[in-house]
Amino acid sequence: MEESAPLHPEPSLMENTLPQSESSPLKDKPNHPETSTIENESCHNEASVTHSEPHQPETPAMEGRQSCLNNLKLFLAALSFAFFAEALSGSYLKSAITQIERRFEIPSSLIGIIDGSFEIGNLLVIAFVSYFGAKFHRPKIIATGMILMATGTFIIALPHFIMGHYEYESAIKPLYNSTSNVSLCSIEAYDKQMSGSMDMSMPIPKLGCENAGKSSLWLFIFLGNVLRGIGETPVVPLGVSYLDDHAKQENFAFYLGCMYTFGLLGPIFGFVLGSFCAGLFVDIGSVSSDFLPSVKNLICNPIYFLLLVQSTLQVNSMIGILTFKPKFIEQQYGQTASRANLLVGIVNVPPVAIGIFCGGFVMKKFKIKLIGAAKFCISTAVVSWMFLVLYLAMGCRKTPVAGLTASYTGVTETSYEEHNLFSQCNADCVCSRTEWEPVCAGNGMTYVSPCLAGCKSSSGTGLKMEFHNCSCISHSMAVNSSAILGQCSRAEDCNKIFPYYLAVTVFESFAFSFGGMAEFELLMRSVDPELKPLAIGIYSLIIRMFAGIPAPIYFGALIDTTCLKWGTNRCGGRGACRMYDTDAFRYIYFGVAAGIGVICFALFIPFYLQVKKRFLLKDKKSLDNEYTEMAIMNQDNTRTGCDPSMNTVDHDQ
Repeated sequence: MEESAPLHPEPSLMENTLPQSESSPLKDKPNHPETSTIENESCHNEASVTHSEPHQPETPAMEGRQSCLNNLKLFLAALSFAFFAEALSGSYLKSAITQIERRFEIPSSLIGIIDGSFEIGNLLVIAFVSYFGAKFHRPKIIATGMILMATGTFIIALPHFIMGHYEYESAIKPLYNSTSNVSLCSIEAYDKQMSGSMDMSMPIPKLGCENAGKSSLWLFIFLGNVLRGIGETPVVPLGVSYLDDHAKQENFAFYLGCMYTFGLLGPIFGFVLGSFCAGLFVDIGSVSSDFLPSVKNLICNPIYFLLLVQSTLQVNSMIGILTFKPKFIEQQYGQTASRANLLVGIVNVPPVAIGIFCGGFVMKKFKIKLIGAAKFCISTAVVSWMFLVLYLAMGCRKTPVAGLTASYTGVTETSYEEHNLFSQCNADCVCSRTEWEPVCAGNGMTYVSPCLAGCKSSSGTGLKMEFHNCSCISHSMAVNSSAILGQCSRAEDCNKIFPYYLAVTVFESFAFSFGGMAEFELLMRSVDPELKPLAIGIYSLIIRMFAGIPAPIYFGALIDTTCLKWGTNRCGGRGACRMYDTDAFRYIYFGVAAGIGVICFALFIPFYLQVKKRFLLKDKKSLDNEYTEMAIMNQDNTRTGCDPSMNTVDHDQ
């Protein structure tokens, strides 16, 4: 028998077991609490360990309750699938950020709040679930959470079915093969349609915008994501602690690596599904008295506290980068939303899964001790940061857009002022500064709209439209004064840099995740066995509160500051950003993440010293079999200056 019954039984099982003086045997309790499972036993011979009296003989009724479902590996498979489902739905939602922005005409800062709503729901209940959940049947609580997550996902999808048809912002509306609705350079005809006193630089009110501009159906996405966060709460603290309690210690890191590896297949499928969908056109009661002392004991643990702070900082960087990575690839390298999502799914996520699996395997294969684990996770974090810094140099030359990134004469300059959209070459045209329908001239210059390019006529329909007699183009070109619909392609240097960016992404993602299992091993070994669920819960709570929620918000707000051209909704209000200053975007996007990494480096030194101080002697000697976990805890208590109840129980490394 490979596994043995856990030395530290469930508190709930001890509390709910009948004492020896009770006359009712276990067989009279049909709904007894969760039982410990033993790994690698067959369905017929599996021993289901119940924590009543240690030497109580097994009755026929107890044998009847034994089931193929009472198996640790089956629990591991179910928990892995829970991770997979949560990651798939979450990554798909992130892949739809651009579509959500444009569907509801909201800025990136509000998108950050919607994305962070998952963490809001999680932190509302995580402390209570982590502490009180450990006293009940943990697998059943996890199953209930998954049902809540499924319900939240359905709520997120509701706006698609109850909103009207999606009407995208466009100045070009070719109907019935006609070009009469195209926004061209017009003097007389356009003036007759508009009041002479109207300021043509101001947005033109449109019929019915009063109702369309007040849609708040994005709240369904917000509320559904909150419910998803609540449902996900028990998965990590209760699932991981249950796995650790019922598996051999030497196998725990490997099992955890397998679980996270399978879970990280979720983002792959999520982003691939998002890539496919992005190419579709749609119409779119009382608190226990020992709760607070237990929390205090955890915070008083220096290893746990330092690990918590540095993990929170690292997750800030990771979430901020991951949330807006598809947008960055679109804006920096000129990739479509569909291709950007596909690349994130198949290039960025697999190295993370491989890194986690390899990290867990290395911990098991080489039996790395706790001090070695600390060195392992610190070194991988430093390597990951070095790759992150390389991103700052992997930018493309800005695409020249008249009035935004270049003057109408072709001089490179960045302007955040909308009045620069107007020039002498389009002074005779009555154009709106709010329109966004870019056209590409033969000289490689992009113009915000056919009108601002000074185009007098057009031919063709739909995406094949071509514009002619463009005064701003003829002003800079001796011959062809025509333009085609759409932005000009990026420069050739961008196509050369992009593969290197993808390669660095692979190595950076692998390095970031490679030390993850070593870090989690340190987390589990630095706290008392009975505090493991609470420790994981507080860990998740703090990370979600100070990383999961704020990171998308402040990353989104900082990215908004680099916007050069804002779109408009039907009522003329500000919509989603259409074009960014790509250099400023890149420096802010990766610069903030790199700065957070520098702060983490300052915490690595005291963290390593604390780990070395506590576990140096234990790494040098093998513990005798007669040493129980209570004996080890008593040894720790004699060396600790904090409350003795918080000190580490060192499991057999």
